[in-house]
Amino acid sequence: MSRRWITSALFAALLLLGGCASSSTWGWYVINPMTEAGWINVRFLISGMGATILLSVVAASISIVLGLLVALPGLSERWGVRMINRVYVEFVRSIPLLPMLFWVFYGLPIIFRSMGLNVPIDPFWGAVITLAISDSAFTAEIYRAGIQSIARGQREAAQTIGLTYMQTMRFVIMPQAIRRILPPLANQFIYIVKMSAFASVIGMQELTRRANELVVTEYRPLEIYTLLILEYLVLVLIISQAVRWLERRMGSDERQ
Repeated sequence: MSRRWITSALFAALLLLGGCASSSTWGWYVINPMTEAGWINVRFLISGMGATILLSVVAASISIVLGLLVALPGLSERWGVRMINRVYVEFVRSIPLLPMLFWVFYGLPIIFRSMGLNVPIDPFWGAVITLAISDSAFTAEIYRAGIQSIARGQREAAQTIGLTYMQTMRFVIMPQAIRRILPPLANQFIYIVKMSAFASVIGMQELTRRANELVVTEYRPLEIYTLLILEYLVLVLIISQAVRWLERRMGSDERQ
């Protein structure tokens, strides 16, 4: 089935929403894929999905690595080392995403210039850095909880056969922990996908930015933002199904 017919099916669902309303109130024609003008608008909106997906994947990948690095000090028996984890997590979690995005995009270049460095930050990398840092605090807690959920006897058994700490984490603890933390990590990825909409305020051409630009030209916010919501819905449903498939492959459901 072609993308145009899929979009037509979505449009048919939109028509049901306005079925009881008069034509003077509703303006679904602006996103009607069966007309030339409507199809141009729909393609303009959908074209932002690639940027949203790329932004989310890159930010999530960095967050997963950074979150693990932050989580490891939280597992230490030394109070001073654990404080590194606690300070980072509590500080980052307390900052709203939008102010952090402004600080990264507008503030970091100023700091770099004060150090004699000319390092411009474009909207894409400004959004990636912000989302990765913001999400890493939550990811770190997911890692910490998952690792600590593994029975202590697993570590002791690994030590008795001569495995080092790193070997124990790599071959014994992490394979079991990953199975348990996969669902919450998937939730965090969905969170990143939705929060990527904030990138629109610094000019990144993702889904929400495209919708905002189209609203300015068409003056039909209800219809355009309804399609935007459906785009995010489809994207999240696809991610959810992919994660469920991965859970089955990895045997994350321990009830089975």
